[in-house]
Amino acid sequence: MNLPNKISVFRIFLIPIFMVFMLVDFGFGEVSLLGATIPVGHLIGALIFIFASITDFIDGYIARKHNLVTNMGKFLDPLADKLLVSAALILLVSLELAPAWVVIVIISREFAVTGLRLILAGGGEVVAANQLGKIKMWTQTVAISALLLGNIGFEMIGFPFATIMLYVCLVFTVWSGWDYFYLNRRVLLDSK
Repeated sequence: MNLPNKISVFRIFLIPIFMVFMLVDFGFGEVSLLGATIPVGHLIGALIFIFASITDFIDGYIARKHNLVTNMGKFLDPLADKLLVSAALILLVSLELAPAWVVIVIISREFAVTGLRLILAGGGEVVAANQLGKIKMWTQTVAISALLLGNIGFEMIGFPFATIMLYVCLVFTVWSGWDYFYLNRRVLLDSK
């Protein structure tokens, strides 16, 4: 297990810590920053989510720079991302900060792509995320972070940046999912 893969595993271990801060009322009170008022526990949870998301870029950078790209990493990195994003999106629905139908579409895409990855892996193929998938992940990270932070910075001018980013994220999620299936359609069309 190389360093990038260890970072991916660490990202997975951060998920329950993130969830605890988002779900448990520790009685820390609230904090107001740049027009947004959120519970301190949610601020800590949001910072953990952002830190975990940054580790995604770090492990990818290290893997490419030091030629440490492995099949395990190609599997583990997107898995960690999907678990983190799914946990965050479900929490956003439970906190009534995101519409359930948007989250269902996003998570459904993640399950569908994971299923296709498993079919490909069964045939000895491991496919890394393409550029569209990376843009999708970036928009998801920005949207979730903005929602977790109460639309910080934009709330004071009444601009719904977090909500707009959620819908931008939805578009890229659906688009990248369609692209992934289109590029690998031969696997689905193969009747053998």
